[in-house]
Amino acid sequence: MTVPWTPLVTLDFMNSTATSEGAWSTGATFRVPRRKVKEDDPMSRQMRTYYYAILGAIGGLIGWQVSNLLGLSFVTNLYLSEAIVGALIGLLIGLFIGITEGLLTLNFVQALKSGLFGAALGMVAGGIGLPLSEFLFQAVGAGPFGRALGWAIFGLLLGLAEGIVGKSQVWKGALGGFIGGALGGLLLEGAHNWLQDPVTGKAAGLILMGAAVGAFISLIVVLLSKAWLEVTSGKLKGTEFILDKFMRKGGPAVAIGSSPLKSEIVLPDPDIAPQHAMLTGDGMSFSLKDMSLAGTYINGKKIQLTHLSDGQKIRMGNTEMVYHEKR
Repeated sequence: MTVPWTPLVTLDFMNSTATSEGAWSTGATFRVPRRKVKEDDPMSRQMRTYYYAILGAIGGLIGWQVSNLLGLSFVTNLYLSEAIVGALIGLLIGLFIGITEGLLTLNFVQALKSGLFGAALGMVAGGIGLPLSEFLFQAVGAGPFGRALGWAIFGLLLGLAEGIVGKSQVWKGALGGFIGGALGGLLLEGAHNWLQDPVTGKAAGLILMGAAVGAFISLIVVLLSKAWLEVTSGKLKGTEFILDKFMRKGGPAVAIGSSPLKSEIVLPDPDIAPQHAMLTGDGMSFSLKDMSLAGTYINGKKIQLTHLSDGQKIRMGNTEMVYHEKR
């Protein structure tokens, strides 16, 4: 199938489209293929990783452009200059990776919270990672692999941010960020060496860096997830909510509802209560407790409290989900 291209940055998040102009002062245009979502074509787990990569790449591109515009030539100390540039780039990559989950689930409160937290920790990550990579490259003589290690630390801290504010376990986000940062660091160095124009090389490298960090943060979380809810109808059809963070016995319960202020898993359905049901982990799986007047249904039967099994169908309001377990 041929994918049409468009001069706008276009991201189709399950029937909700956000667009922004793709041209900066240099005249560069960033293009993303449109993806038409059919009723029988839910967003796969791979598409989740795709969107994380795209948003990370956009963060890297804007970070390159802003750092070029500012110049930062007033800083004479190499490591201080690298720390400032790294903090700026990290802030923007962290911001765009942070908002991804909220945009995918149409939960703009989460997007704002995660974006701000990701930007803050991304600024710290870049402020540490870039001068560290320069130190390992110059002082220690570790070469490109030294720079890759510095960027791996950068990715690890960004992954920590995603794990803290997201629904996955923190170590999974950190591991994905570390791998993505290391790979992105090697790609960044490769782009510098392969492309004759240093400006183009830096731009390509930072785009690849952002994409690699975003993709691997999502990919590791998806590959290692043990429990998740898949939405099979409604506005979020095809979306998956990772539940691993809430699985441990004695850990925090997770509310499902229509209000982003009262629930961790938010379903935009007017027939769902603000806090409709509660999931509680026992270390291996989950129990589901109904908290609504309209009721919660498992495989067509109304329940009050039940232990969930792999493959069971859950209905709240007009929204249907499937519970998945992997052991």
